[in-house]
Amino acid sequence: MQAQPLTPADFAFIDETLLKYGDDHSVLNLAELDGYFTALVSSPAQVDITEWFPAIWGGQNPEWESPEEAQQFLDLCVRHMNTLATQLASNAQGFKAQFDETEHQGHALTLAEEWCFGYIRGAAIGNWPELPGEQAAQLEKISWCAEQDNFELPADLDVKAHQQRVSEIEPAARALHDYWLALR
Repeated sequence: MQAQPLTPADFAFIDETLLKYGDDHSVLNLAELDGYFTALVSSPAQVDITEWFPAIWGGQNPEWESPEEAQQFLDLCVRHMNTLATQLASNAQGFKAQFDETEHQGHALTLAEEWCFGYIRGAAIGNWPELPGEQAAQLEKISWCAEQDNFELPADLDVKAHQQRVSEIEPAARALHDYWLALR
């Protein structure tokens, strides 16, 4: 099945829906959802929709305004997961995470914390077993960033070091996908 990438309008609908129905236990934005789905499609075994979908909402599905709204959201999620799975399996070097961008002291800054938090959430839902050393080191590159609480960036942020660590996340995600894919 050919994955049909989402359009900007599709991504906007997802983002709006996450904000509309989310709470402190939910996936709250597109970056976090993208990380979550990246981990799910990279998992050692397929994760059933009955597990991954409610986990978006902290374990319980929302009270949808309409069945059509719920179906549209689900369809877009599945399309995005299929796009990620296809991309990671056939063009991993072309994989681009949906990181957030901000400005810090007059410079553009890539923020990966939300994406990484979603990835760790996805690995947990995927029930990943303990990883061997090399792969554990790759996961650490992602989990380190997920543990950062950068809602407000410190004035003394070492931008160069931060960006270096962020630049290691996509290759780590590709390596973890390749590792699990080879074992499936």
